[in-house]
Amino acid sequence: MITRSLIELVFSAASMERWNDHPHPATFSELGKQAHKMIMAWVIARYESDGTGVRVNWSALIEGGIFEFLHRVVLTDIKPPVFHKLMEDTVQRRKLNSWVADKLAFDLEALSPAFAERFRRYITEEEEFTLERKCLRAAHYLATKWEFDFVYHWSSTKSMFGIERTRDEISRQVNEHRDLKAVDEMLAARELPDGDKGLWGFLSLVGQLGFQKRWAQTPRIPQTSVLGHLLFVAVMAYFISMEIGACPRRRYNNFFGGLLHDLPEVLTRDIISPVKNSVEGLDDLIKKYEREAMEERILPLLPPSWREEVRYFTEEEFFNKIHPSGATGPEVLGGDISPEQNHDGFNPLDGRIIEACDKLAAYMEAALSIRLGLAPEALVEGKRNIYSRFGRSCLSGFPMGQLFDYFW
Repeated sequence: MITRSLIELVFSAASMERWNDHPHPATFSELGKQAHKMIMAWVIARYESDGTGVRVNWSALIEGGIFEFLHRVVLTDIKPPVFHKLMEDTVQRRKLNSWVADKLAFDLEALSPAFAERFRRYITEEEEFTLERKCLRAAHYLATKWEFDFVYHWSSTKSMFGIERTRDEISRQVNEHRDLKAVDEMLAARELPDGDKGLWGFLSLVGQLGFQKRWAQTPRIPQTSVLGHLLFVAVMAYFISMEIGACPRRRYNNFFGGLLHDLPEVLTRDIISPVKNSVEGLDDLIKKYEREAMEERILPLLPPSWREEVRYFTEEEFFNKIHPSGATGPEVLGGDISPEQNHDGFNPLDGRIIEACDKLAAYMEAALSIRLGLAPEALVEGKRNIYSRFGRSCLSGFPMGQLFDYFW
């Protein structure tokens, strides 16, 4: 069972501001940083696997990222330098991590006792040096560096005490991971023209989704970005995938499908549903433009062998699909994925679950703002419309409606 408090914990990271003791041109949230980190981890691990033939345990990578995210959200009041110092002290690290595991025990055991145990082991036992952990750590420092480059640009070295020390420490941490091929190549490509930046250009574009606000024309508390929204959708889709007994590839597709489903919006911005639905054919026209823009500006930044998978995640993203081994292309399904199709060989993806998680995010954004006293008509109407569609829904046997009822 997915508890209300677990959903609220994930969503709370949207209100956790980063770099709030430095001048910065935009608000960076913990939810957005963690989303960027997980997309970077996907890129790094995928590139390492392609280049060396090493097999990536994608379930371990995804769950490791979720574990580290939850761990950081619980300890958000501890500033990063203090946090890292505490983590270097074996005794204090064990005490602090055991406390975090205990604090989350109820919610994670309600979701899955096995998942709760994996979380406890991940944060309390001595760290195993695995490829998945190394990719996550490299992604963490790269995402931090991407944000810090903006902060540094706005910080005068004469007025910001310690800014150079912070810059040197972040660079040192990133450089420790240059043995990963993607990290080394991306750092080398940072100063190249846009068309030659490759993977770094792709990740930089993704990061710009952190500057795009959801419900941009509507006053709302808290404000959320498209980038942070992606992680919320991905984590919720993964939790539901666990609940319905999804096979490993289906869990992978649902997580990264959720994480990348709004990728075209980096070129078109977040166009709200009332606008898209106001003129007949407008939504189809926007989709057509998004596909063309993806082909011309985003996909060329990725290795050719990755592009079909990104299309699988971003085209017809809210439809259930399979792509069996040997098939010429994906097959859109009219209903739920059947038990016979719930196998890695069918490459199943639950677009309807991703859509429901997408709408759950919008529903929570409206409901929480209304609860806090900022309730423009657009939010009230949006909340009502979303609930009328999803408030009684059941997807692949999972009672999706109960998650909406939590915030009614």
